[in-house]
Amino acid sequence: MWRLLKITSKKSPSDKKLISAIYTIAGFTPKNLELYRLATRHSSLIKENGNGFKENNERLEYLGDAILGASVADFLFKKFPYKSEGFLTEMRSRIVNRESLNLLARKIGIGNIVQYDQKNSQLQQVILGNTLEAIVGAIYLDKGYSSTKKFVIKKLIAPNYDLDELVSTQTNFKSRVIEWSQREGKEVRFEIVDIKKGKIHKEFTAQVFVNNEVMGTGYGNSKKKAEQDAAFKTCEKLNILSEISVRS
Repeated sequence: MWRLLKITSKKSPSDKKLISAIYTIAGFTPKNLELYRLATRHSSLIKENGNGFKENNERLEYLGDAILGASVADFLFKKFPYKSEGFLTEMRSRIVNRESLNLLARKIGIGNIVQYDQKNSQLQQVILGNTLEAIVGAIYLDKGYSSTKKFVIKKLIAPNYDLDELVSTQTNFKSRVIEWSQREGKEVRFEIVDIKKGKIHKEFTAQVFVNNEVMGTGYGNSKKKAEQDAAFKTCEKLNILSEISVRS
């Protein structure tokens, strides 16, 4: 804390507020404060630099989205060494989907530092998750991948997500596709289109058809698993993967 006080002693009030906020959120003081200032600037407050480039957090958001996804994937891969690719993908999607990130960003205080056009009163409700991704991108550029992954695991995942609960409430993807089709008035059917006989197990190939168009193809050593895999890929394509709640 003494180091933080020493660093902020010669800064402007706005800089001190940002440094203090990043310290609270991430547990460290920034080296390159400008990265974090840019990460918290939404495109509704575009600032043009001397070269005509419009500065906002969209590029950092793009980078942070990739780094966040990689960090979560790395963590889950090691946490669940015997789980399938489909399981890991679903778990990652539950953690980093837009609604979850918005809730998480609001909880950890990003709403206090995001800069946006306040004439639009609803804007903050939908941009916090994007800002969190931009901050992840800023941390990556400022501190490197190892420190960023530590931040994601120690400050975002561990205190805010109950992984045991996530595992125990895995989605029935087939039911979700059927519910979606009923809601949207679409015709959906599941078909086993191929069966290969292996030395020990059979491998089933299932497809999901929506209005006679193939939307997902899945594989498994049983009809049920193949249909679930195909349904999961259909959910992914239709952007209807299940969402999770951040701990309050």
